[in-house]
Amino acid sequence: MVSPTELLGLAVIVLVHAAVAALGTRFLRVRMQTRLGSAAYTLTVLPVLLVALTLVFGGVLGLGPNLGGPAAVLGVTVLLPLTLGVSFDYFWMPAPEEVDLPSARGESRQSPPRSRR
Repeated sequence: MVSPTELLGLAVIVLVHAAVAALGTRFLRVRMQTRLGSAAYTLTVLPVLLVALTLVFGGVLGLGPNLGGPAAVLGVTVLLPLTLGVSFDYFWMPAPEEVDLPSARGESRQSPPRSRR
């Protein structure tokens, strides 16, 4: 039987991993010039990062229950959060091209002069 504390630890792992996956996907989409490049790095670099975080959270910190085997651990702590994070970035966040960035440094923002009546 799994205790509520272990379920809470697993929920923390999944939520942190989903946030890391979403932020990592956004970072790669902003930095890469091609869609294929960001997709390739998202599918290769982020899972390695999530496995490392799983080792830290599950091994060093002792969070989460015994899931029974390596396939279940990879499915629940890597694939599920990766899918959630990537889908959050692609479906709910605006594309990087659609975001207006502030002007370059050194330029001051001045409001247009007000007319006095």
